[in-house]
Amino acid sequence: MMPPFEYASPATQADAFRLLADAGAMPLAGGTDLLSLMKDRIVEPRRLVNVKGIPELRAIRTGSDGVRIGAAVTLDEIAAHPQVRPYRAVVDAILGIAIPQVTSQATVGGNLLQRPRCWYFRNGMIPGADADLRYHAIFGNTGPAKYVHASGLAPALIAFGASALIAGPKGERTIRVDQLWRTPAATGEDERTLQPGEILREILLPPHGERGSATVEIRPQGNAAWPLAAAAVVLDPTGASVILGHVAPVPWRSAAAERAIAGKTIDVAVAAAAGAAAVADAKPLSGNAYKVRLAAAAVRRAVLAAAGKEL
Repeated sequence: MMPPFEYASPATQADAFRLLADAGAMPLAGGTDLLSLMKDRIVEPRRLVNVKGIPELRAIRTGSDGVRIGAAVTLDEIAAHPQVRPYRAVVDAILGIAIPQVTSQATVGGNLLQRPRCWYFRNGMIPGADADLRYHAIFGNTGPAKYVHASGLAPALIAFGASALIAGPKGERTIRVDQLWRTPAATGEDERTLQPGEILREILLPPHGERGSATVEIRPQGNAAWPLAAAAVVLDPTGASVILGHVAPVPWRSAAAERAIAGKTIDVAVAAAAGAAAVADAKPLSGNAYKVRLAAAAVRRAVLAAAGKEL
């Protein structure tokens, strides 16, 4: 049973900041991750502040600077929006979830800021020397953090160069989406970079232009489990962005894969070279070397799909 908590549903951003000023308060949107964390007693907030009633967080707006998506917009609403559909890698990532009960409730803010799905984290444990790390990181895993970043949307948003507007009692600031997280350097350090009292207000996707994109996720066959590896690729006349997901504690940019693509006509050989380059520096842990092959395949397939050359 959950411990008792207060519930508030402010209608304005200012009221939300006031309610979130309490150290025991936490923002609530879709709740698909937070409520699970509460049931498992990983977090025990004294107050939940429902931010879905704040108009600024519930809108998708377009302008000369691109598409602005409020943090409390659901994944289904994003995928269905006509101004978002050209950003194929974003839509691919949402459709890949394929669980209507999740996509109708989960929000972009919640997807980006969900906590690690690592079973050690969820059970309040630290992986030991004999830990089962079959689903864990193959990049960025030399420190205490062995988990993989859980967001399915993050690689696509980073590949498009999206930015995040952060609002708090001291004002607003804009950062790149990839600056929302860090790899913890010590046990207990939070992987998110938001300061106390701050909320993610909206995501800005820059103008689409003449770009091709795709996200490919590889999941265990025949079920709706979490992806084992993913890649989001954006191609434009000036270069490429290749971001891997579910392989490191943060979304993982592969500069080597981007160089393998740069200036070349995309074909099967170039895509395979990009996949091989993407995993050349992988450092698998005990039991997860198979993820190296899966990550290479995800990059190869995403490069071809972004170029309109589906296999």
